[in-house]
Amino acid sequence: MSAKAHTLSHLDWLEAESIYILREVAGQCANPALLFSGGKDSIVLLRLAEKAFRPGRFPFPLLNIDTGHNYTEVVEFRDRRADELGERLIVRSLEDSMQRGTIVLKSPDEPRNKHQSVTLLEAIEEFGFDCCIGGARRDEEKARAKERIFSFRDEFGQWDPKNQRPELWDLYNARVHKGENIRAFPISNWTELDVWQYIDREQLELPSIYFAHRRPVIRRNGLLQPVTNLTPAGANDVVEDLLVRFRTVGDVTCTAPVESDADTTAKIIFETAETTITERGATRLDDQTSEASMEQRKKEGYF
Repeated sequence: MSAKAHTLSHLDWLEAESIYILREVAGQCANPALLFSGGKDSIVLLRLAEKAFRPGRFPFPLLNIDTGHNYTEVVEFRDRRADELGERLIVRSLEDSMQRGTIVLKSPDEPRNKHQSVTLLEAIEEFGFDCCIGGARRDEEKARAKERIFSFRDEFGQWDPKNQRPELWDLYNARVHKGENIRAFPISNWTELDVWQYIDREQLELPSIYFAHRRPVIRRNGLLQPVTNLTPAGANDVVEDLLVRFRTVGDVTCTAPVESDADTTAKIIFETAETTITERGATRLDDQTSEASMEQRKKEGYF
C-alpha cells in the first residue's frame, strides 16, 4: 500500500516558493545583496535565507539604508540579528549622501524616507550589486501590486512598470547589462497575515515596538504620530498616552502606530485578520501625498 502523500500547508507552499526564488537569485546573479532593515518582512526573509542556504553562509551580504531617523529599537535589533547570524551587514547612511551633496533637504526637518533611493543607488554602484533582495509584498500598496518577482531596473536605477519581463511558469530572468539591476521580491505573494502566521510558526524574535506598548502620540491627518524629538507636538496638539503598536516600521517621521492591545503574535494575527485597512494605509504618513507616492519613488529607484 502506498504511503499517504504529504499535504503542504498554505505557509509551506509560500515558504517553498520563496526559497526557490532566493536560490534562483543566488544561481543567476553574480553579486546580490539582501535588504535588511530589522523590520518584520526582512526578518522573515532572513529565516527563509537560513532555510535556503544553511549550514553554509548566505551567498550575499545584508544591506541597510539608514535614514539616521530610524527607531532605536529597530536599529539595535538589526545589528544584533546580523551578528547572531554571523553575516556581513553593510550600512549606508543618508547622512553620508547629504555630506556629499547628492541629497539636499528643503529644510532640516524634511522627512528623509523618500530620499533613500539616492543612497541605495549609490550603494549599488559602490559595491557593484546586480540584484537587491527586498521584502516588499503586493498587498502593501497598489504600486507594489504591479511589481514582478524579478523587477528590472535600468542603468539609472529606474523602474518602468510597462517594461518588465514575463514570468510565465515561474521562470525568472535576472540577466542584466553593466549598470542595470534586478530587485527580487521572494515574499511578493505573501500577505500581512501570512507574515504574522509565519512569524508565529517559526517563533521569530521581533523588535519590541511591533507589540502593544504605551507611547505619547498626537492625532494628525487621521493618523497617530509619535511624539519624539524629531516629531514634537505643536502648541495646539493634544498629547495622549495610548496603548499602541507598529504594523510597519520605517523612518520616525513617517511611520505611525495604531491603537492596539495586541502584545503577542496570536493577538496580532487575530487583529490582522479582522482589519480592512492595509498596513501602509493605516500607518504611513508619507503615503498621504502625491509628491511622495510609492509609484513615483519606485520610478526614481526606491525599494
